Amino acid sequence: MIKRNLLVMGLAVLLSACGFQLRGTGTTELAIKELDLSARNAYGDTVKQMRQVLEGSGVKVYTGAPYKLVLTDEQESQRIISYAGGGHTGEYQITTVLNYDIRGAHDLPLLSDKLEVQKIFIHDGNNLVGSDQEAGTARADTRRELIQRMMLRLQQITPAQLDQLQQTAEAKAKAEAQALEAAQKAEANTPRQSPVQIPQQ
Repeated sequence: MIKRNLLVMGLAVLLSACGFQLRGTGTTELAIKELDLSARNAYGDTVKQMRQVLEGSGVKVYTGAPYKLVLTDEQESQRIISYAGGGHTGEYQITTVLNYDIRGAHDLPLLSDKLEVQKIFIHDGNNLVGSDQEAGTARADTRRELIQRMMLRLQQITPAQLDQLQQTAEAKAKAEAQALEAAQKAEANTPRQSPVQIPQQ
């Protein structure tokens, strides 16, 4: 028994040394250590769970952080894939699309992208309560997977990359402001033609 326990412990240490982790254990390490978080639906489950996962991964989430993750839009759609059993039972597919921005100083957009997750559940017309539970589980699984994918995206981003994107965004904003100012000056310096007066008869 002792030998077997030692063997199991030895394997666990060896696997962890190789970077192996069981699914659902350990945390996702992010290079970004500070992040602001907001959402169009500020009190929705997605933003609440996203905050929990970020904080659980060692990210300090607070208003005024150098960079901001904005969940700009979350859309869910549902469609029937197939029917069986006389039309009472069928497979339904839930699709959730999450659009997001990462913004920097002066609220300048640095990155914009979207995530899409699909889940299939069985709808039984003879068991509406059970079908509602299936649908609820599918939605919860979809949200969980969206957050996992978002964490994977964030895992690939470094503060250095965000700093570079910030510089590019600032240069673009400055160029656009200068172009607008030049256009306004040109318009102001253009002599306006006085309206033609029609002589009274």
